[in-house]
Amino acid sequence: MYLTMNRFKVNAGQEAAFEKIWTGRESHLPQVPGFVSFHLFKGPEADGIRLYASHTMWKDEQSFKDWTKSEAFRSAHSGAGGHQGVMAGHPQLEVFDSVQHIGA
Repeated sequence: MYLTMNRFKVNAGQEAAFEKIWTGRESHLPQVPGFVSFHLFKGPEADGIRLYASHTMWKDEQSFKDWTKSEAFRSAHSGAGGHQGVMAGHPQLEVFDSVQHIGA
């Protein structure tokens, strides 16, 4: 498994706008080869910033890389720069390879 995580710093008071952006957009992920799951998490607020994280699980690193070069990726990110004032800076991408998995 391969995890990609984006960390978002959202300006306090803009949480509803940020969540609407995410929940209102059309996701193409379920049709992408190698896609496993997606989660958007809301974290704590401190110093006027609310932390959010998106986690996307992939079958492997190559599946993620293939998605980033696809039309589905371009479509999903087409309006990403048009939400001034909602976020404090750009998201921070972090990626991880699975070392151990324990399932239910």
